[in-house]
Amino acid sequence: MDSVQFSSFDLQEPLNRALLDIGYEFATPIQAECIPILAKGGNLLGTAQTGTGKTAAFALPLLNNVDCSSKKPQILVLTPTRELAIQVAEAFKSFSKNMKNLNVLPIYGGQSISFQLSALKRGAQVIVGTPGRTLDHLKKGSLNFNTIKSVVLDEADEMLQMGFIEDVESILSKTPDGCQVALFSATMPPAIQKVADTYLGDASDVRIKNKTATVENIEQNYVLVNKKYKLEALTRILDAEVFDAMIVFVRTRAETVELADRLAARGYAVAALNGDLDQKLREHTVKKLKNSQLDILIATDIAARGLDVVRITHVLNYDIPYDPETYIHRIGRTGRAGRKGKTILFTSPKERRLMAAIEKTTRQTILPLTLPNSKEISQRRIDQFEKDLLEIVKNEKIEPFSLILKRLASQEDLEVIEIAAALAWKMQEIRPLFPVMQDLPSLSFSESSKRMRSDKPARQSRNDDSKLRYRISTGKDDRIKPGDIVGALANEGDIDGSSIGEIQIFSSFSTVCLPKDISKKTIEELGEIKIKGKSLKIRLMHDDGPMKKRSRNMHSEHSNSKSGGYKGKSSFKKSPRSDRKRK
Repeated sequence: MDSVQFSSFDLQEPLNRALLDIGYEFATPIQAECIPILAKGGNLLGTAQTGTGKTAAFALPLLNNVDCSSKKPQILVLTPTRELAIQVAEAFKSFSKNMKNLNVLPIYGGQSISFQLSALKRGAQVIVGTPGRTLDHLKKGSLNFNTIKSVVLDEADEMLQMGFIEDVESILSKTPDGCQVALFSATMPPAIQKVADTYLGDASDVRIKNKTATVENIEQNYVLVNKKYKLEALTRILDAEVFDAMIVFVRTRAETVELADRLAARGYAVAALNGDLDQKLREHTVKKLKNSQLDILIATDIAARGLDVVRITHVLNYDIPYDPETYIHRIGRTGRAGRKGKTILFTSPKERRLMAAIEKTTRQTILPLTLPNSKEISQRRIDQFEKDLLEIVKNEKIEPFSLILKRLASQEDLEVIEIAAALAWKMQEIRPLFPVMQDLPSLSFSESSKRMRSDKPARQSRNDDSKLRYRISTGKDDRIKPGDIVGALANEGDIDGSSIGEIQIFSSFSTVCLPKDISKKTIEELGEIKIKGKSLKIRLMHDDGPMKKRSRNMHSEHSNSKSGGYKGKSSFKKSPRSDRKRK
């Protein structure tokens, strides 16, 4: 498709002004196809990978048709996670900043529901929410669908994977007749196709092919490293790799700030990029990266969507993503427009299945990368130090400083070279030219299979002093799976997925192990989260007492339970069946 300018879409003047301010000129393929369809009120089924510009593809045409004179809800966007809800809401606000009396409200679990109730009373034309919290407001009567004109399902396959599809269907069933529906998904599994067949009618089908050229232009590497040595491994790579700019991906917003602070203390030009940044600050941070005022960004997946900076030559996955699509989106920040790029993936032996899934999807082998040792780091730093000094000698006026050194040498009976050496020592205090580095443990993927045979079941996590066991009031009878629980806690509850321990599912309830340091307030907020329309009602199981009282019932219920700390999709193992007939 030839390049299409946004000015050709006949959008309202306030929207065009906002696009100019943001710097949008040409539409991506999905935007070029979807905007005209949605602007005319048509239903749409869009299939495209993340990072293709879907948000603008539906936000712009729907905003173009909003009646700002009415403060009642007219657009509803459903997203699988709170982070994406915030991101989409921010995009709507950015596009509509010149539209008078236009209000956008994100609603999601973990945020005060009283705040949301007050905001809904004040009125908002655009509602962006997670399925569980949206359904809550529908049942409370605080959200009225009578005035809804358009509904968007964003990342529908993710909502299916996280167990929200029944909530989504319940919400869609309550929308007015003739309501416009747009569904976007990176893949089209049967359950999503069924939703489309039921609620989209004669929708236009837009399919954007996955980009494979981007991956082909990228050199992919991995480093086997334990979690506690990741920072050490990262600093070695930053010293050894010749890069222009780098983006480092982590899983949580808190990690972006923590890692950026640690690297800044070591003298790197670095900043965090996450969903907590407002649009203005985000744009300022990206501008600094483009202008070479920053060399490194520490980012979450959501915050980095749509990021296209020519300087980014390297992408480093500090945490391995749980699905191949996220990995492809991450590494797509480099190697763009035919340019070469390099990516480095930090992984551990127990994550070998996740990496194998990535290799299968990309159809490329990820090659091992050996971390540099102290001698190699030292030589690299010395080379850079000498280069910087020569640049100063050639391009800066240093005569006044030479006079100071000569005078000091004369007064103190010193050689100028001694004073220069003292200055060099002072300059390298933060990043020593002769670092003494510990040897990192040597790892191999074969270790994980050994551990799987010897470290028997994850059930031993019951003895893990760092975690407590909680009971939640939903189970096998509600068709709950471990992935549903992890998805709700990690995305609605903002709990790091890697910190979620053993999960066991029984007929009428389930148990999950969570870190001891989770606050009482957080636990209360988790109780408001819903899985497949049912509240978690989470409570602590002191000394496993409740479990012991129900041990007889649980023994029989456990025939279809699942256990094991969350390690990704393939880490949940079925327990041996106990429902065989007695002989």
